[in-house]
Amino acid sequence: MIVGLPKEVKDNEYRVGLVPAGVKALTSSGHKVLVETRAGDGSGITDDEYVSAGGQMVDSATEVWSRGDMIVKVKEPIASEYGFLRDGLILFTYLHLAPARELTRALLDGGVTGVAYETITNDQGHLPLLTPMSEVAGRMSIQVGATYLEKINGGRGVLLGGVPGVAPGRVTIIGGGVVGTNAAKIAVGFGASVIIIDRDLERLRYLDDIFGSRIRTLASNPYTIAESVSASDLVIGAVLVPGAAAPKLVTRDMLRDMPRGAVIVDVAVDQGGCIETTKPTTHSQPTYYVENVLHYGVTNMPGAVPRTSTFALTNATLPFALNLAKYGAEEAFRRDTHLKNGVNTYRGRVTYQAVAVDQGLEYTGVETLL
Repeated sequence: MIVGLPKEVKDNEYRVGLVPAGVKALTSSGHKVLVETRAGDGSGITDDEYVSAGGQMVDSATEVWSRGDMIVKVKEPIASEYGFLRDGLILFTYLHLAPARELTRALLDGGVTGVAYETITNDQGHLPLLTPMSEVAGRMSIQVGATYLEKINGGRGVLLGGVPGVAPGRVTIIGGGVVGTNAAKIAVGFGASVIIIDRDLERLRYLDDIFGSRIRTLASNPYTIAESVSASDLVIGAVLVPGAAAPKLVTRDMLRDMPRGAVIVDVAVDQGGCIETTKPTTHSQPTYYVENVLHYGVTNMPGAVPRTSTFALTNATLPFALNLAKYGAEEAFRRDTHLKNGVNTYRGRVTYQAVAVDQGLEYTGVETLL
């Protein structure tokens, strides 16, 4: 199989879909890997490293996309890449289709086999390809929030850890999964006062066990969320419904009771956000205000720490990429149910139910098309 590795083109996206070790694994298995020139620059990976691993450098994204049987990326295609989508192409990347109607239509019209990192599962029912970036984004969310709480950056001028004689900043984390847990680790390390809200009581018991008195846990309901948000300096949106749009748990009305200059970091923005007032932003223009509350909605947060993120991500994605290359899409899906769960579009059909429901499209189980 010919595997294509293009340079990412999303705003300030410095990650890359394969590291040299991944290229070496693919070429050693008899596959050809086309690497766009300088694709790895943002992650500190040189063209020479890819060549040493057996990659073939090409000068243009057009050549990578047109010659590749499978394209391995980090982020979903943006509008400038839609023209590269074609029948039978395997696209292996984060897709986050639920709120992305235009991209979904482009994939369907192009007949692309869209395999989404974020819906591939494992034997424990977890999302192993989403986990590493959720870990990064969760930890970053507190760093980002602490930065924007500084008055010079538009916040209310609160130091999360406080100082002796002055109360620490108050952080509410909505969602106790991978993002929320990693956000809590950093917030606790900063010395903040931390509340984690989740609807799963067993998860809250687990979080209570590992963090002890360093956090408080609350069962999720509109009253609890409103009460906690209103007293917070920093709110982290960390809700995930796999493959589906995130529920809007924090309403605009709730924001009116928050302190002026408080900060919201909605990590769920890729799936539409769990804050009613969330909208996607970029690293170039990351923030905006609603009801005097500063919002941060960057959709590719881990792209700001690409060296860490790229290596963490490719550790998880490479085994699946190797199987797709070895067996081809159809046989790989038959052999691996977890990989099959990643198929969001196939032969012009939506093959992931949550995406179909959120967009009002017809759902077709991929197993009926194989």
